[in-house]
Amino acid sequence: MGLLLKVFIPLLGLAMAFYFYSGTENFSEEMLRGKRVIVTGASSGIGEQMAYHLARMEAHLLLTARTEAKLQKVVKRCLELGAASARYVSGSMEDTTFPEVVVKEAENTWGGLDMLILNHIGHSYFKFFDGDVGHIRKLLETNFLSYVAMATSALPMLKESEGSIVVVSSLAGKIAGPFSAPYSATKFALDGFFSSLRQEFIVDKVNVSITVCILGYINTENAVRAVSHAIRGTPAPKEECAMEIIKSGVLRQRELHYPYRLVGSLLLFQGIAPDFLDSFLRNGYKVENIPR
Repeated sequence: MGLLLKVFIPLLGLAMAFYFYSGTENFSEEMLRGKRVIVTGASSGIGEQMAYHLARMEAHLLLTARTEAKLQKVVKRCLELGAASARYVSGSMEDTTFPEVVVKEAENTWGGLDMLILNHIGHSYFKFFDGDVGHIRKLLETNFLSYVAMATSALPMLKESEGSIVVVSSLAGKIAGPFSAPYSATKFALDGFFSSLRQEFIVDKVNVSITVCILGYINTENAVRAVSHAIRGTPAPKEECAMEIIKSGVLRQRELHYPYRLVGSLLLFQGIAPDFLDSFLRNGYKVENIPR
């Protein structure tokens, strides 16, 4: 079995990588020059790195996050890197009016929008589920409902520009592992809503692409702090991850799987050997380090 896994998992991963990654060789940074882009959750982690990549590509940027001081630093750096323009709106996505405020800022500033990158996330825990339904309700507001609200508000502008919606999700939104039930629930909700919406766009001939990004363990400060004590594995680089998210959105791909081989392999096992996959996932945790 061990030898089989050593051979089979890489092959599965390569197959999935080819399926979802093929076409990115056609990407050119000029595709973003002058484009109007909103990036949420842009004060740190993957969002911050996306902002810097987009700045180097000379895009117009509107960045959002909770912490104004951090956003100011990111905007300053984006302008230094060559952004066509860069501004920010600070606020919390727990505020149900904030998504519309952000979109209205883009409309007032640019008169349109080419790409909406939804990347923000609410604070959750990594432990056994403790029965806190209120936490799930609050997390759904930030991780799911605000995504829906922003996409809905931005849709008229995106229809006009025939633009793109990029939804940064997680492997936890495709495969349910232990110790992250509230977080996983919100990510499954994202996949269900935006995958359904994509189908409606196709039926209704709406030329707005929707890319759902299925990410594994990435070396953002928040992720490493939250799970490094409990996960056996090495996180993938946030800089490369950010670039692949941008590429997948520009090329209007259905999904991005990153890291390619790992995520692709696990998703294939989900279909052909779900019990084995569950066991494999459970063995990847240091259960003794996880609080109850």
